[in-house]
Amino acid sequence: MNILLAAMVVIIGNFIGAFGGLFLKKGSAKFSLNPFEIIKNYYIISGIFCYAIAAIMFIIALKGNPLSILYPLVSTQYIWVAFFSVSFLDEKMNSMKWMGIIAIILGIVCIGIGS
Repeated sequence: MNILLAAMVVIIGNFIGAFGGLFLKKGSAKFSLNPFEIIKNYYIISGIFCYAIAAIMFIIALKGNPLSILYPLVSTQYIWVAFFSVSFLDEKMNSMKWMGIIAIILGIVCIGIGS
């Protein structure tokens, strides 16, 4: 797999992984340490499933590609989570959060240019 395709796999995996965080947040409202309750909490199960899919996609992308290039792309998950939190959880974005997203994007670009 070439590096551009691997990068796309990582970004798509992080998109899916961001839904994992969203599902875990929604599932946390009814979270219990009782294993039977966890199995019935579909948000928790969905969140774990999304994280597992994202991890598998990352492993596939790593095969034959440099970790030093692909790993910084994992930070795109923070961007997706911010957008999903606003869209699905009615959380608010402030100027500091927007500056953080811009910093993440600039960091990814700098690493890409440096490679």
